[in-house]
Amino acid sequence: MRLNELSPPPGSRRARKRVGRGEGSGYGKTAGRGHKGAKARSGAKAHTTYEGGQMPLQRRVPRLKGEARGRHTPAHPKVYDPVNVGELGAVEGDTIGPDELRAAGLIRKKADTLVKVLGDGEIDRPVTVRAHAFSRTAKEKIEAAGGRVEVL
Repeated sequence: MRLNELSPPPGSRRARKRVGRGEGSGYGKTAGRGHKGAKARSGAKAHTTYEGGQMPLQRRVPRLKGEARGRHTPAHPKVYDPVNVGELGAVEGDTIGPDELRAAGLIRKKADTLVKVLGDGEIDRPVTVRAHAFSRTAKEKIEAAGGRVEVL
């Protein structure tokens, strides 16, 4: 057997369907497309969001008005490094600021880090705490111990 003697098995190859070539072919008149409607027309193709005549999702969902539209959060929100009141006892000195917290390893080493003091834990000595923000309980605990709070 040679390559030029090979042929496909009988029945495996079919002639292409020639539609619209007369009634005798079985695919004349409507050429297998049925009667009328978008799918019977040439070039008809439904767009991707078409839902068959059902009210489209985009129109079923109510429009948002006022503050619900657009951006909700600022583009660059302030990010604080948290420090608890209980951790302040480990820092030496009467005045505790971002530099002292950085040296003690309680906040990140970046110079522009914002610090917020939170109220978890207790402080037993009077200190002046300098930070960018304080929680209400942290402020109360520091002042109850005889210390002062300075917002940077």
